[in-house]
Amino acid sequence: MIASMRLATRSHPSFLPLLPEARALAPLMSLAAELVREAHRLGAQARPLTPALAPLLRAMNSYYTNKIEGQHTRPYDIERALVKDFDADQGQAAKQRLALAHIDAEVQLEAATRASSAELFEASFVQDIHRALYQRLPEADRTTKDHLVVVPGAWRQALVTAGTHTAPPAEDIPRLLASWAEFYSSLPGIEQRIIGAACSHHRLLWLHPFLDGNGRTARLHTHLVFVQLGLSQGVWSPLRGMARAHEEYYARLANADLPRRNDLDGRGSLSQEELCKFASWLVELCIDQVQFMRKLLELTHFKVRIHDLLQWLAAHPWDIGVERSVVKLEALEAVHYVALTGSLERARFLAMTGLPPRTARRVLASLLDFGLLVATGPRAPVSFNIPLASLRFLFPRLWPEAEHAGPEAEPQATAH
Repeated sequence: MIASMRLATRSHPSFLPLLPEARALAPLMSLAAELVREAHRLGAQARPLTPALAPLLRAMNSYYTNKIEGQHTRPYDIERALVKDFDADQGQAAKQRLALAHIDAEVQLEAATRASSAELFEASFVQDIHRALYQRLPEADRTTKDHLVVVPGAWRQALVTAGTHTAPPAEDIPRLLASWAEFYSSLPGIEQRIIGAACSHHRLLWLHPFLDGNGRTARLHTHLVFVQLGLSQGVWSPLRGMARAHEEYYARLANADLPRRNDLDGRGSLSQEELCKFASWLVELCIDQVQFMRKLLELTHFKVRIHDLLQWLAAHPWDIGVERSVVKLEALEAVHYVALTGSLERARFLAMTGLPPRTARRVLASLLDFGLLVATGPRAPVSFNIPLASLRFLFPRLWPEAEHAGPEAEPQATAH
């Protein structure tokens, strides 16, 4: 969350409850069970396209978490940053570096989630998340508006407020995080762990353990918990839903800061009712994201969308060196096959088109230039890829801001 940093003088109460009591837990358990069912169905359905989708979704995650913070850049600029093409404008370049840091940190941290879920709630892992994000940035990009330098992975040393919430004193952070870690790491069963992921998201933001980057860290932590639980599988993330409903996200977080109202509102210092509402909202948001991806990945419809993309590319040729691109609908079966199998030898791809050899080679070269196919070398097998310029055909509404990728974020006359 974006925090208004200023010194505070009053002490802070406990952040209990960390999970709703049993009588309030049943509706949340039903939602969590639904998320498990939907996520496993999506995982099986999406498996062929996961290698191509995962890099795209990391870029999308970086865009959306930055958008929540009011620091988003254009998807086209993220694509440029991935090939180290940074904008001449220093402010825009800083946003590119921030997006790239998130992508690289997500790759690094997902590799670390092979451990038990308990380790994801260790205070040191929370520090690892923050460190992975901020150690990739130069000091200028880590300097706050108050001219304070954010140290990667370091707990804050000052008393601060975030919005209307006064965070606990800095000296209380280790003790409170130890309680946070001990409780959420010990939850039994996948349904309670899902509810715990939602509740721990708010409680980590309530603690506000870092000088800056608390929202980014908490969102990435929640994403990683879903990865570790086997629910994300690289094809969806709560970050997209949080960003697309960011005003409600902020409002529900703020409501969960409210103190306990009466004897029916739990037994802790904070409102159990509002914590339940936040957890319910977040799990429902995750279910919505999973169901949205399931509709997009219905494979029969996906083949039709590949057809539409190839048809558009055929009608809008572009320059490739001294030649013009050549795209033919005869390549549909070959492209669809690559999408479902992961990779294909070039000779077999050319044969599957049924086109004359020279024409087939030009079609392959055009699809490689556009980015729908990629290869590690000039003779290597080709794999399926999802360039930003293909999104409005292949995955409409997945990343609406990227559907017309280009320097001016407008529909392009050609594929470039």
